[in-house]
Amino acid sequence: MGDIFLKIKKGDLVTRKSYNHDIIFKVLNIKNNIYYLKGIDIRLYADSNYKDLTIYEHNVVEEQFVKDAYINLKEDRNDFFYLPAKILHIDGDEDYLKRCLDFYKQAKVLAIGKQINESDIPNVITSLIKEYSPDIVIITGHDAYYNKKGENSYKNSNNFIKAVKLARKIEKSHEKLVIIAGACQSNYEELIKAGANFASSPKRINIHALDPAIIASTIALTERNQEIDLINLLSKTKYGKDGIGGLKCNGLMYVGFPR
Repeated sequence: MGDIFLKIKKGDLVTRKSYNHDIIFKVLNIKNNIYYLKGIDIRLYADSNYKDLTIYEHNVVEEQFVKDAYINLKEDRNDFFYLPAKILHIDGDEDYLKRCLDFYKQAKVLAIGKQINESDIPNVITSLIKEYSPDIVIITGHDAYYNKKGENSYKNSNNFIKAVKLARKIEKSHEKLVIIAGACQSNYEELIKAGANFASSPKRINIHALDPAIIASTIALTERNQEIDLINLLSKTKYGKDGIGGLKCNGLMYVGFPR
C-alpha cells in the first residue's frame, strides 16, 4: 500500500478505478493523502484517495473525434480567397485555453484568447468585445451542478449568464455575433435564454475541453449565409447533443475573388 502511495506524485497522469478509468486526470496537488485532480480532456476538477487511482502510462493522443473536427480549406481554391470569422475565446482555465488556441492555429482560424477567472468575466466582457470586435465569442471555464442547493445549483453558470447578457447588449443580433457559453454541467436553458447561440450542458454532463472550439471553428470556416447543419455540428463534439445544444445559424466566413 505504501508503495502505491509513493508511485503517484504531483504532475502524474492518473485514472480512477471507481469510475472505470473513464477520464484521464493530472495530479495538481497532494494534501493529507488526498489527491487533487484536473481533467486532461474533460473540464473537470476532482479529488480522490490514492487507493482509487491508477497511473496512466500511455501517451496522451488526440482523440479521433478531435481529428475529425479539424476543417482545412481546400488547396485548390480556384482563385478565391477566404476570410474566416474572428474568435474571442474567454476561458477561466489557462491550460484549456492554450489547448483551444492550438486547435484554432491548426484549423487556420484567427482567435484571440484571454484567461480570466469565471467570476471576473462579466466585469470585462464589454470592454473586450469593443476592443477586438469579434464575430464569435466563447465564454467558458469550469462549472458544476449541485442538485441539492436550490437556486444556487451551479458553480459558475450565473457568471456565464451575466456575461452573455452583457454581450447581447452590445450586439443583439444572433447572426452578427455568435455566442458560445458554458462549461461542464452548466445551466443550458438559462444560457440560451440569456442570448447564447450555443450552450452547455443539456443533460448536465461534463464537456470536452475542445468542444466550444470545435463549434466556433466550424462556424468561422463555413461560408457566410450558408446554413450550418446543426445536428452534424453537434455530433462533432465529444458527447453530442447531451453536452452542447444551440440554435440554427449560418456560417460567418467571407469568400472573395480574385486571390
